[in-house]
Amino acid sequence: MTEIFPHSIPNETGWIEVIAGCMFSGKTEELIRRLRRAKIAKQNVLVFKPKIDTRYSETEIVSHSDQSLPSILVTSHEEILELSKDAKVIGIDEVQFFSNEIIDVCNILANQGKRVIVAGLDQDYKGIPFEPVPQLLAIAEYITKTLAICVECGNPADRTQRKTASKERVIVGAADLYEARCRKCHYIPSEEYGE
Repeated sequence: MTEIFPHSIPNETGWIEVIAGCMFSGKTEELIRRLRRAKIAKQNVLVFKPKIDTRYSETEIVSHSDQSLPSILVTSHEEILELSKDAKVIGIDEVQFFSNEIIDVCNILANQGKRVIVAGLDQDYKGIPFEPVPQLLAIAEYITKTLAICVECGNPADRTQRKTASKERVIVGAADLYEARCRKCHYIPSEEYGE
């Protein structure tokens, strides 16, 4: 993947970068890579993740490939604004777990001259756009769509297959509950099981 950025730190302006895709597609891994590079450049970096996501750690963002970076666990979007005053680069993982107010937070931070990098699911387990990611994609200067590998056929996967018939939109889990699927192999569990 080749990135084309005009510069690594905003020059009298900020911007928003969105890394979106299905589960197991490397979103958090890419977020960690970008944030580590910002740290190497001696930029003041802050990383946030929602309190709902404690699958691997309460003090780090962690990819499914076991890469990690220290982060701050937050319960609301307001905390991100309050804590980001001195940061130049802000990373937000699992952005789909925040309310739509996170869109305003990202805009405010970018308007303050900060580089804002968010990662999240762009579709839910039914293949429906997962707010607030579609809105963030619309306002972002840079967009990266990550793909996984379909566990059924090996094609590029852009869908998250839930392995349970629960109809709740948000169930936090990992390989125990989800796997990557392509368009052809993806199905909605309740339809498959006739519920």
